[in-house]
Amino acid sequence: MKTILITGSSSGIGKAAVKHFAEQDWNVIATMRSPEKETELTQFDNVLVTKLDVEQQDTIHQAIVKGIERFGKIDALLNNAGYGAMGIFEAASEEQIQRQFDVNVFGLMRVIKAILPHFRANKNGLIINLSSMGGRLTFPTMSLYHATKFAVEGFTESLSFELASQNIRLKLIEPGVVKTDFFGRSIDILSDDSLTDYQGYSDKVSAALSNTINSEKESSPELVAEIIYQAATDGTNQLRYIAGEDAKELIKLRKDLGEEAFVEHMTHMFS
Repeated sequence: MKTILITGSSSGIGKAAVKHFAEQDWNVIATMRSPEKETELTQFDNVLVTKLDVEQQDTIHQAIVKGIERFGKIDALLNNAGYGAMGIFEAASEEQIQRQFDVNVFGLMRVIKAILPHFRANKNGLIINLSSMGGRLTFPTMSLYHATKFAVEGFTESLSFELASQNIRLKLIEPGVVKTDFFGRSIDILSDDSLTDYQGYSDKVSAALSNTINSEKESSPELVAEIIYQAATDGTNQLRYIAGEDAKELIKLRKDLGEEAFVEHMTHMFS
């Protein structure tokens, strides 16, 4: 019976992934910042709910130790914890910039670095990093979020070469828009009332993004969880897995049009 550690398990894709893996007879270490608030996942006999905050190194090590104590070893890691900052870049505070990278990039790196000794000792392991179609293409007013996802893409691809020597595989999951709290409690709004020069542009972008967010092509967290499970079990060296029709269409459009034409297409979409 294999075991997977999943970060950001309290809601959305993370929670759906915990349920899906547990239902497929995997042991799951479901980690979150406030495990004391969780009531649903604790009902699974093969799920350990425990604390892990990717910004706190000690909680990462404690979660790994508790998982190994409970299940014997860990076979896979899903780095799912993350959030998005949204708004005009000039409005971002230094703290908002730092935290966006600390959670989405440095936090992911901390978890990977902490679990690598265990994987090397087992001479086997799988790391699945949740990226986004936003790691392959961009939307306006989401520059910080895209910067972190582009970083995750490059980091994962490069890391996959060196870890292959240790029989440790890496995978990237690239969802499109997903029906989660991402644009609710998981979003950090960048705002500065003094930056009136951007107001007209911001209003246009907000309206266009609202149409995109409310698209019928939104994926469910359960669909993304199924693709994550596919990536974990297909036994291949495939690196990237696209999740969602919107992501498939936009990534293909960028490839078909070429860089310049695609950027022009996006410019018109938000103008």
